Amino acid sequence: MNSPRYDYDYLLQPAPLAMEDRMGMTVTSGNVALTKDSSNLIGISIGGGAPLCPCLYIVQIFDNTPAAKDGTLQCGDELVGVNGMSVKGKTKVEVAKMIQSSKGAPERRAQEEVTVNYNKLHADPRQGKSLDIVLKKVKHRLVENMSTTTADALGLSRAILCNDTLIKRLEQLEQTEGVYRGLVEHAKAVLQAFFSLLQVYKAFGDTFAGIGVREPQPRASEAFRQFGDYHRQMEKYGIKMLKTVKPILSDLGTYLYKAIPDTKLTIRKYADTKFEYLSYCLKVKEMDDEEYSYNALQEPLYRVETGNYEYRLILRCRQDARARFARLRSDVLVKMELLDNKHVQDVVWQLQRLVAGLARFHADTHEALRACATLFPVEVDLAGSAFLYRTPACDEADDDGDDELLQADEAKEDETLIPGLTD
Repeated sequence: MNSPRYDYDYLLQPAPLAMEDRMGMTVTSGNVALTKDSSNLIGISIGGGAPLCPCLYIVQIFDNTPAAKDGTLQCGDELVGVNGMSVKGKTKVEVAKMIQSSKGAPERRAQEEVTVNYNKLHADPRQGKSLDIVLKKVKHRLVENMSTTTADALGLSRAILCNDTLIKRLEQLEQTEGVYRGLVEHAKAVLQAFFSLLQVYKAFGDTFAGIGVREPQPRASEAFRQFGDYHRQMEKYGIKMLKTVKPILSDLGTYLYKAIPDTKLTIRKYADTKFEYLSYCLKVKEMDDEEYSYNALQEPLYRVETGNYEYRLILRCRQDARARFARLRSDVLVKMELLDNKHVQDVVWQLQRLVAGLARFHADTHEALRACATLFPVEVDLAGSAFLYRTPACDEADDDGDDELLQADEAKEDETLIPGLTD
């Protein structure tokens, strides 16, 4: 077989100019007029440009700047012109000077406005969430609670925002949840025991009322009846107190089963978004280092020569993740503040309600027991017929039986006194 022949002259020829590789993303053109701030800036960081990249693009938009407040420009968008002048073939330093030196249109020159022509990059954030980003999120989760020494020993770099105070608050929130759960369970046990005590009061009342009905002496009967009624009133006071105090369990349950879980879920979402944001930051850093290394070697980098769309996609994803991160962080701070205020105020108020209900019940029962003091001593006939609560029919039957026994005894006495009489 003949060995293959290689055209070495073809390999030594310079590579043709690479075409744009948009990775399936689309762009649309537009322009926006921005009023520069007191520092003569619009608040953007520019990347790309001559001599390596055929286009210039926005790397970062700083907070509280004209570009951020306007919201039209986004990371990854291509800069096409400044005040109608093309920036094609210029470096990023030259474009920055064009923006700073721009005075805007003649009729708006006093306002220091600059018109930026751009190509909007329409990117799907899901396209930038690659396996590499997922693995970086896992790594950030692992090093979140590690010490610096442990992370270094394992070869893991600790990213910024690790050991976040808000993540630490999640542990405190779980401890607070345990305290509330114990408080609710204890309150339920106390109220259940109190209800059982009220049933004892009711049983006492029913028993003494029954004794009062069957007591033959009027004064003792009335005393027992009133004593039973006071115990029934005590049971009613307790039921009234339970109806007043029972909503405390519902309020504590709302805090325990709704407010705390909702805040914990928000913190977990915040942590996940933070890890995703850190992953995109790390990815941008790795791509920057790759580009710097290729520049140092004076070798072309394909993604840079074709418009650097992969890098611009990661920039857009990082911007979106940062926006979600800031929004969720604000939500967590607000919810934690509300939860802390509710925790301090709610516990005190609920305990005050519980103590007030118990105090009211004891005051009512004390008044009832003071009224009971006038019923004593109770005079009860302790003769043989005392507490023998018989019905009239039983009394008549007993009387008939006694008469028959008396007649039998008299007949025996007659037989003893007069012997011989058999008829």
